[in-house]
Amino acid sequence: MRAIKYLIALWTGVCIYSVISIHSGAAGLSAYAQLEAEREKEKANIETLMVINKNLENTRDALLYDRDTLTVYAREQGFASEDERFIRIVGVGNRPKEPVSPGRIVTAVPPEHTPYRYIRIFSFCAALTVLICMAAYDFLRYIKEK
Repeated sequence: MRAIKYLIALWTGVCIYSVISIHSGAAGLSAYAQLEAEREKEKANIETLMVINKNLENTRDALLYDRDTLTVYAREQGFASEDERFIRIVGVGNRPKEPVSPGRIVTAVPPEHTPYRYIRIFSFCAALTVLICMAAYDFLRYIKEK
């Protein structure tokens, strides 16, 4: 019966290792939640990029197939048709057009986790502590009996 009691120390180490690994390990719940948050950021960025892409496609189609849009765009760039003349006033209306945003770069951050080396050390120390406590209890009991 006494030998079985010492197996509790081993099981304590295994249980602590398992619980900490499941919660804080590289493939644990904490890392999984961080990866889910990164995934949501990536999905939001993709949706933004899709909106930008759709706007750019609409602009391209308008410039390719709509002559009036092409004329307006050319005038904004400072071009005129053959029968038109411009009077340019310095300082008025020469504001450059805002460039179209190509989106932003979103880089995934690797999840933070507790290295397995530290989990093993902590589990070993906990198992060793339980083992020492049980041995001390048995030793004190042995001394009391004599």
